[in-house]
Amino acid sequence: MTDNDILAEFRAAEALLEGHFILSSGLRSPRYLQCARVLMDPARAARLAEALASRLPESVRAQVEVVVAPAMGGLICGHELARALGVLSMFVERPTGTFELRRGFALSPGQKVLLMEDVVTTGLSSREAIAAVRAAGGDVIHAASLVDRSNGTADLGVPFTPLLRLDVPSYAPDALPPELAALPAVKPGSRAA
Repeated sequence: MTDNDILAEFRAAEALLEGHFILSSGLRSPRYLQCARVLMDPARAARLAEALASRLPESVRAQVEVVVAPAMGGLICGHELARALGVLSMFVERPTGTFELRRGFALSPGQKVLLMEDVVTTGLSSREAIAAVRAAGGDVIHAASLVDRSNGTADLGVPFTPLLRLDVPSYAPDALPPELAALPAVKPGSRAA
């Protein structure tokens, strides 16, 4: 899939939004990708995951034993990537504000993990999820996401492969351009800022 093909999938799902959005990082943006909408069609989710799997380095595909994704946003794309790679799928969640494996999920010491996100903006959630996987004994060898909207600046501490890099500006709330400040702010994500 080309970048245009991927964007077409988002547009077809009405998942590429324009306006004034409050991101989970607290930053503001004129565009928002609602990955939940693009993933609600299982066939589309499978196509995107297969395309991402094909972009991963062969050495990663050969080593990874389990895909771990943060709940909620990463659940479906993590599961679909695990299916495309033929490995197990698990997720971390924040029952008390910090990511952890629950629900009977366990990693063997040194088990090779690929961390999967829906969207990476600052990389904070990914780094927190990677820390939880390491605390549970896993060895995170790579990270992936459907979309990297960090403009290539997110440092996850491990090699990172996004399906799509989207160069969308984001702004601190006190540094908005006038055209964005003139629009009402909407928080379309699932996490409080």
